[in-house]
Amino acid sequence: MELTYELSDIDVKLFYGTQNQFFNLIKSSFPTLKITGRDHFVFAMGNPETLEVLKEKLDSIVSFISKYNAITLKDVESILSIKDESEKQLVFDQDIIVKGVNGKVIKAKTTNLKKLTKESEKKDMVFAIGPAGTGKTYTSVALAVRALKEKQVKRIILTRPAVEAGESLGFLPGDLKEKLDPYLQPLYDALRDMIPHEKLESFIEKRVIEVAPLAFMRGRTLDNAFVILDEAQNTTHAQMKMFLTRMGMNARFIITGDPSQVDLPLKQKSGLKEAMRILKDVKEIGFVNLDESDVVRHPVVKKIILAYNDEEKRQRDEN
Repeated sequence: MELTYELSDIDVKLFYGTQNQFFNLIKSSFPTLKITGRDHFVFAMGNPETLEVLKEKLDSIVSFISKYNAITLKDVESILSIKDESEKQLVFDQDIIVKGVNGKVIKAKTTNLKKLTKESEKKDMVFAIGPAGTGKTYTSVALAVRALKEKQVKRIILTRPAVEAGESLGFLPGDLKEKLDPYLQPLYDALRDMIPHEKLESFIEKRVIEVAPLAFMRGRTLDNAFVILDEAQNTTHAQMKMFLTRMGMNARFIITGDPSQVDLPLKQKSGLKEAMRILKDVKEIGFVNLDESDVVRHPVVKKIILAYNDEEKRQRDEN
């Protein structure tokens, strides 16, 4: 019996290894099979039951590469030695969300970021609330990239309100993309850490990944997508309600924001603050609160946040 296995959606150089060391290890683990490889295809001949085991191992190796964008000889050895699902879980659960460009390891670095990761795995809609620098947006983008790589969703949609321009962007110079990019730059920066440049450009061109202002979400139903609303404190009541009701089948939403940094006009209420109050008892929705202990930027950022918190408390007490 023959098996033809296609290595789809991964870097085949990672699969074969330097001087084919990974592929040679696979072949030596199945001495009764005749195994050859060419580009994106692996060919094997032999006993049907052994071929089925080989296919399972190839599936696991490809899945590992897709998840972490890297693999070592030890990883291949571990996968080839897996006997059951619990052992597979140990190999795959490395507290890593995704491996990015040049093998950069992206982890949930703090307890609350790990909680965000777990909540996102359990619930289709999660609010991540906390100050700047806590990694809530970056971690959310990593979760979205992982879901896309593992084919849990078909696309990623990243959005934020262009509040400084009131989403009335006509007076800004340049074409539409040039008008919007300054507001969306932090999302592009995160993506560039996680997806190689050419692949990212291809994903954007094919609309597998879409980065757009919140105004562009109106009238849409977002199916089979991982959707992140960033800077949600700058949404109005109408915008937040509009966004939350875009959720379609097999969709996962993360809403991030900092209620203390609202840039809306004074008389407008923050849609994030309202949503937190209105939806707090909906058990299908998760809420994760981050604080200065989760800051993953320069150490001085944590001290800045604490100093501002103290000042705001002092002003509240005076009033």
